[in-house]
Amino acid sequence: MAPFRIGVTIWSLGLTRSWSDLERQLSTAREVGVEGVQLWAVDYGPLPGGGEPCLLDPDRCGRDCRRRVVELVESYGLKISGLCAQLSSPRRFGGLDDPEGLDLRVEKTCRVLEMAAEMGAPIVTTHPGLIPEDPRDPAYPVIRGAILRVAKCAEDVGAYFCIETGMEPARVLRRFLDDLGSPAVRVNYDPANLLRFGVEEVVRGVELLGPWIAHTHAKDHNPRTGSATVGEGLVPWREYLAALRRAGFSGWLALEDETGRNVVESLKRGRAFLQRLMAEI
Repeated sequence: MAPFRIGVTIWSLGLTRSWSDLERQLSTAREVGVEGVQLWAVDYGPLPGGGEPCLLDPDRCGRDCRRRVVELVESYGLKISGLCAQLSSPRRFGGLDDPEGLDLRVEKTCRVLEMAAEMGAPIVTTHPGLIPEDPRDPAYPVIRGAILRVAKCAEDVGAYFCIETGMEPARVLRRFLDDLGSPAVRVNYDPANLLRFGVEEVVRGVELLGPWIAHTHAKDHNPRTGSATVGEGLVPWREYLAALRRAGFSGWLALEDETGRNVVESLKRGRAFLQRLMAEI
C-alpha cells in the first residue's frame, strides 16, 4: 500500500464562488486523477471587508450547505483532505500577528475549525503570519496569544490548526510549537516554501517538525522557468518522501500550482511523478 494519498488544493483550479465553480473544480480534480481535495473556506481578501465571496465561508455555508458539499465531493469519488482558512489583515499576510482587527480573524478561524470538524475533515491550514525568531519581538506575544486562542477552539471541536511552513525557518517554527504546547496545533508541510532557506532545509525541516506534520502541500519550484510542477524543480522528492515516511507521516500530499499556467497538465504530471516515486521507495 502506498504510504501517502495524493490530493489537490482546489484553489489551484480557480475560485470557489458558487456551486457551479465547485462542480467544475471537482470534475477537473477527478480528471487529474487524485483521491481528494483540500477546500478553500474563507472569502477572498483581507478582513475586515474581504473581496470575492467564497461559497464555503462559514458565515455563508451553514449546516445544510456543509452537508451538501460533503455529498457533492463524495459523488465525484473524492475525499476532503482538509480546509484552508488563509486570512490576512489589510496590512499583513496571515494577520494573526497584527493587533488591528485580530479578534475578527481569530473568530473566523475558529468558525472554520468548527466547520471542518462538522464535515469530517478536521484539518485547517494557513500561514498565520511571520513568527519572530526572537521571543522578545513585540509581535511574538501577539501571534502566540492569537494561536493559543485558535488552539483552544480546535481542541474544543476535535480539529487541528496547521501552520504552513515557509515564512520562517523550520527551527523557528519548531521552537514556537514547543512554546505553544498545544496538541491541536500541527504543521502543513510545504517543501517548496522552504527552498528559500536552501534545498537542505526541505529534509532537515521534516526531521525537526515530523511529530507535528498533519497535512502537506506538494509543489515544486524551478527557478529557471517559474514552474511549480512536482518533480520538475529543486525539491529533492525522493529524500523528502523518505523523510516523511521515517517521521511516521502517511497522510495527504495535496498538489498545488498557483502559477495559472497550464495548471491541469502540471497537476497531472505531478501526480504521475509522485505515483511512480511512491512505487519505488
